[in-house]
Amino acid sequence: MTIQAWAGSTASASVRGAAAARPGYRRRAVHWVGLLSLIALLIGCATTPDAPTQLRQALLGLGQRAAEEVVSAPPVPSALRDQVLLLAPPDVDAKLNLAQERVQESLTRGLLGVKDGPQVLDWQPGSTPSGDSQQWLVDSRLIADGPRLRLSDRELVPYRLELRLRRPGDGAALWSTVISGAFDADAL
Repeated sequence: MTIQAWAGSTASASVRGAAAARPGYRRRAVHWVGLLSLIALLIGCATTPDAPTQLRQALLGLGQRAAEEVVSAPPVPSALRDQVLLLAPPDVDAKLNLAQERVQESLTRGLLGVKDGPQVLDWQPGSTPSGDSQQWLVDSRLIADGPRLRLSDRELVPYRLELRLRRPGDGAALWSTVISGAFDADAL
């Protein structure tokens, strides 16, 4: 056998061997990638969800407190299940650095969280609901109520939440209340 023949047979054998080894290599690589993906998925599912942020927690508490006030208002009948609360977009003071949508979401969640509570719908100015006796329009206004209060470990931002309850199409408030409190400035 000549050197050229030997080199040709060796080269063709190594090409055949590499081609035969590649499918097995790919198969093993696919198995490892699949296994690692499954492990990552299981780890992601097994972790606990993040705790609500301080701001979200503060707004949820405010929404629950506002809901308690609204559903216990004297003009609202005790059969809350039959009532429809139309929640107007809240007026939010820019000094608080809060998005109107976040405040409205917390008020909506608070009202929807009432046991055997009313139906709650977002209402936009300009949409005129019918004069149904079971519909109530809830107006709200969140205002920065004074300067920031500095404590030794944090800073508080006082607020005042004004709530009004009226009938659709009527500007006169049948009931109103004010809730005062303070947000932790770090949460804002």
